[in-house]
Amino acid sequence: QVQLVESGGGLVQPGGSLRLSCAASGSIFSINAMGWYRQAPGKQRELVARITSGGSTNYADSGKGRFTISRDNAKNTVYLQMNSLKPEDTAVYYCNAALQVVKFGSVYEYEYWGQGTQVTVSS
Repeated sequence: QVQLVESGGGLVQPGGSLRLSCAASGSIFSINAMGWYRQAPGKQRELVARITSGGSTNYADSGKGRFTISRDNAKNTVYLQMNSLKPEDTAVYYCNAALQVVKFGSVYEYEYWGQGTQVTVSS
């Protein structure tokens, strides 16, 4: 049973910082790309940041210069450091990962999602 467990969300004032964490656990063969998405009320889910297994990153324009994605491959964990937060960053943040698992002697890749963590930026 593979799962992604997020933590670190909460309420923060504008200009503040939060660090989100997402740990993958279970029978994992390897992890390829990991990323963070967010969904605000009434809006579609959107990419925030993504990082490959080799450490290459890409960011949505909304977070460039404020957000930093990183990963610890030994811990199967991805992080999102968010600084200078704005009210428009308020959303549920979801962890996403492309995981390879072994089934019946073969390796398969699946996309997994975390349960989401609420980030609210408000004074």
